[in-house]
Amino acid sequence: MNILTTRATLLALSVLTLAALTTPSSAQQQMAPAAPAPSAPVAQQTAPAAPQPPAEAATPAQSPSAAAPVASQGTQDVSAAPAEGEGKKSATIAGLKELSPWVMFWNADIVVKAVMIGLAFASLVTWTVFIAKMIELTVVQRKLRAALAKISDVRSLAEAQFALGAKGSVLSTLIAAAMREGRLSAGISSDAGIKERAASSFAEIVRAEGRRIRVGMGLLATIGATSPFVGLFGTVWGIMNSFIGISKSQTTNLAVVAPGIAEALLATAIGLVAAIPAVIIYNHFSRVTKGYLELVGRASGAAARLLSRDLDRTNVSVSGGAHSRTAAE
Repeated sequence: MNILTTRATLLALSVLTLAALTTPSSAQQQMAPAAPAPSAPVAQQTAPAAPQPPAEAATPAQSPSAAAPVASQGTQDVSAAPAEGEGKKSATIAGLKELSPWVMFWNADIVVKAVMIGLAFASLVTWTVFIAKMIELTVVQRKLRAALAKISDVRSLAEAQFALGAKGSVLSTLIAAAMREGRLSAGISSDAGIKERAASSFAEIVRAEGRRIRVGMGLLATIGATSPFVGLFGTVWGIMNSFIGISKSQTTNLAVVAPGIAEALLATAIGLVAAIPAVIIYNHFSRVTKGYLELVGRASGAAARLLSRDLDRTNVSVSGGAHSRTAAE
């Protein structure tokens, strides 16, 4: 029994020993497939990593030749953009600098161009009238003052006519009218009627001289009053064409808008250039003409006084002859 028990015990121990030995080996077999599974990706990850440094090393080797075009291309793009912007800006500035009055005139619409030509002609007429009237008024005032000075001490119409001679002044015309009236009224004893008729002739001569000396003044007044409105018409027409150009080009760029507006403003400027001198010259000639007409009034009064003296002398001589005839009888 002891032997059986011992054998059974040994058999049990051997079985347990075998079980203990087989259990770690199976565990190691079960753990072994798990260990290589993570190691395989590690190997796969480290395998591409090994050729990567050569690729990176090759890249710097190619950088002197490959990176240079890239860098130069970037530099060209960066420099091309400011160059293009500066080119457009310089082109715009050059276009604006070309907007001289002469260029704007030739590029203007036909209506605006006609307005500019009309206003320029009106300005030329203004300065022509100014020069002509200045010479005329200076000459007639000087002649009339000299004539008044010559007859200041004469006693009769005949002496005044002799002193003045054949010079064509308004005083000569007044004295000739007075002598004609005295000749036509010979045999009429009414001195008042003769003086009245002579005064009527003097008034007509003075009015005619006033109309003659004012020739051109109405033209100056018309130019001064209408030129701003004619220029404004050209301005409105030019701005209208500018808005039409904006609507067609679908842009509000300064290079598109500026020419039309500049042409319109040029029409306004020419209108003012024609109107302002015309108004100033008209006012100046109004004052000068008024002073000259005052001299003409003085000449009319001088001729009337000479006529009155002649009539009085005639009456005195007639009455003296009557008295002498009465005394002789």
